[in-house]
Amino acid sequence: MLFPLVVLGQESLLIKKADNYIFDGNQAFDISNNVEAEKNYRRATATGQKKDIAQYNMGTTLQQDNYIEEALSVYADAIEITKGRPNTHRNFHNIGNALMQLKDYKRAVEAYKNALRNNPNDDETRYNYALAKKMLEDEKNKDEENKDDKDNKDNKDKKDNKDQQNDKDKKGDKDKDQKDDNQEDPKDQPGDKEEDEKNKKDNDPKDQDGDKEKEQQQPQGNPTQLSPQQVKNLLEAMSNEEKKVQDKVNAQKAKPAGVKSKKDW
Repeated sequence: MLFPLVVLGQESLLIKKADNYIFDGNQAFDISNNVEAEKNYRRATATGQKKDIAQYNMGTTLQQDNYIEEALSVYADAIEITKGRPNTHRNFHNIGNALMQLKDYKRAVEAYKNALRNNPNDDETRYNYALAKKMLEDEKNKDEENKDDKDNKDNKDKKDNKDQQNDKDKKGDKDKDQKDDNQEDPKDQPGDKEEDEKNKKDNDPKDQDGDKEKEQQQPQGNPTQLSPQQVKNLLEAMSNEEKKVQDKVNAQKAKPAGVKSKKDW
């Protein structure tokens, strides 16, 4: 008979300790001393009593400090040990809020659904549920737009690449045609080139002018025509020269012959 009483007494003591730790944690939480608040909630959980309340409060403290993933884990543990619907509702509601902070709208919608199953009359949960659904829908639409934009960009890039390749192919064909034309160009054939230059030279007006000047410089075959005065002067000069010659002849005839001297050897 004494043993059950001892157990009940110890349990009552643990419940009292848990209550005290939870109370102290709440006091610290109210003044934003979240480190002290978390410490007291953990102490309450360690007693094994009032764990669902201590876990819920500890999750709220972690969430406020932006330890979102850890808070989600604590809420999940609290749900496992929670017996009443009100506490289950509060845990799911806070799970939904934490997931909204992570922008995980799909899971947030499910969390709010579970919260409403346990308390369909909570206006705040209904509002958050509607907001999460809208955010999820907007996210889907945005993803679809981004996908369409990406597809359009990919298609444009493919078209641009194809156009560039076509331009390269056209340029290659053009270069090939130019190369073939150059190979068949008469200017590349030496014989034709020399003949063209010869014909060009023969037909060059400058060369024709040169030939004309050459012809003009050639001596004329016809004798120069003398004027009557020039003829008269020429005859007088010839007559004078003949007279001089005749005078010399007559002088030689009148001179006596001299005696030849003997050479002195």
